[in-house]
Amino acid sequence: MPHAFQIHKQDAAYFLTLTAVEWADVFLRREHKQILCDSLNFCVNVKGLEIFAYVIMTSHVHLIARAKEGNLSEIIRDFKKFTSAMLLRDLRSSSESRRGWMLDLFKEGGRKQKKKSSIQIWQYNNHAMEVFGPQFTLEKILYIHNNPVEAGFVGRPEEYLFSSAQDYAGQKGPVSVSVINLHNLF
Repeated sequence: MPHAFQIHKQDAAYFLTLTAVEWADVFLRREHKQILCDSLNFCVNVKGLEIFAYVIMTSHVHLIARAKEGNLSEIIRDFKKFTSAMLLRDLRSSSESRRGWMLDLFKEGGRKQKKKSSIQIWQYNNHAMEVFGPQFTLEKILYIHNNPVEAGFVGRPEEYLFSSAQDYAGQKGPVSVSVINLHNLF
């Protein structure tokens, strides 16, 4: 029986929300956000991921993306696996003030998940919603770009470094994005 909020069409575009266990502020530090940016760029350049919009918040990532090769679930799985390993390596080797608390949280997250693992940074669910129609697409892009504004991090979406709002404002952000011409949506 199919479940809601899963990737059912591997070649379709989806609005995805990738969330840290317990909505923990794992991506608070710039270097942790950069790990995600570098991995997203790898997925774009090597794995065929096409990103139309994104934002990296402190506890989650929103994306509108599709896989050119029809393997979106595999790319997202690999992204989560790789970024988990990189974040853990960084946490274990750094003087991060929250290191002990975060590692304990990730160990507990691993014990709580259905698929038992020793440590868990990302929740398994990607809260996938297939992108359909211009209105839905525009709503999700605006939602993604306004996340940092709503959180009180910036006054305008394009001021937030880790978001495609910069690309939509004519600047270049840290992740390769395929900008959708919003004027052509309607």
